[in-house]
Amino acid sequence: MGKKNISQEKIIQAFLACSFQKSAGATSLSDISEALDIKKASLYNHFESRDSMYESTISFCAQELQKVSFITDKTIESIKKTNPQIQSLFKKLIIRYFNMFETEPLFQVYAFVHTEQYFNKKVLDIVREENESLINEIKLILQSYSEIHTEKIIFDKNIKEIALSIGSVILQQRDFYIICRKDTIRNNPECGVGSLFALPSDDKLINHTAKLIEVLLSFIKK
Repeated sequence: MGKKNISQEKIIQAFLACSFQKSAGATSLSDISEALDIKKASLYNHFESRDSMYESTISFCAQELQKVSFITDKTIESIKKTNPQIQSLFKKLIIRYFNMFETEPLFQVYAFVHTEQYFNKKVLDIVREENESLINEIKLILQSYSEIHTEKIIFDKNIKEIALSIGSVILQQRDFYIICRKDTIRNNPECGVGSLFALPSDDKLINHTAKLIEVLLSFIKK
């Protein structure tokens, strides 16, 4: 057997993959070394303990989730230049946002943090920051629409409250969407996580989410 090129990041990703199947608490160093096809002792060349590996995994997850954005760099500019229908814009953004979580390692990162948030305050703070980021981006969208419709107020409630309502629906539906996709893997173990992303997205659930937002907007938009 040739010498394997093992790094801290590869070990972290193996930890996430094992945690995806068994939970972080049930994942042992033996599980991780077996996944990497290395001796368990080799893990100590990169981490002094399982606890330090766990803490590094949390930091890795925080960095990965900071890369996630509901809007793109051009979303606000597009609103101001072309004034797209707000329902259509949200549908496009929701499709993009949900599909982002069907990539590695983000899929496993999501599963890790949304389980560990119940046991670790640092992870809970990561989830809170992730949720606040989504809501703040939705606020930017609503503010941009309000600015280009200066001749009338298009929202009859506080924009912050509206963004919170929309964000809550999207987060709830995203969580359910990912749970369903995870269940697909468990019911089809031969496909593996990587193969899941070659399968079609669950358009029915994504479209249902977009419809919920459309209905919500119809109630709050003048």
